Amino acid sequence: MTGHRPPAEDSTTEVVRWAAFSCVVVPVVLLWYGTSLAGATGTAFGLAAVTAVCRILLRQSERGAARLAQEERAPRRGRHHRSGAGARRGGRHTGGNTPVG
Repeated sequence: MTGHRPPAEDSTTEVVRWAAFSCVVVPVVLLWYGTSLAGATGTAFGLAAVTAVCRILLRQSERGAARLAQEERAPRRGRHHRSGAGARRGGRHTGGNTPVG
């Protein structure tokens, strides 16, 4: 297999392909039904602009999701890192099982 992509990238590419296809088909259909050439051209440019902005937003979203996934996998270090599941700071600590009274 050559060039296997993650599923999110495949779906984004597929969405962008369909959007580009609609940028071509919609003006042709509009011309077929009698819309002026200027109107069909304006529609094509509008659809192309929306497609470009959506593509940029999808790519940013993919990068953000990849960054978040990478941060979740990386071990956390620093000021707020807790060493164990029940680790707590502050509060009252009693010795062993002695009753507090």
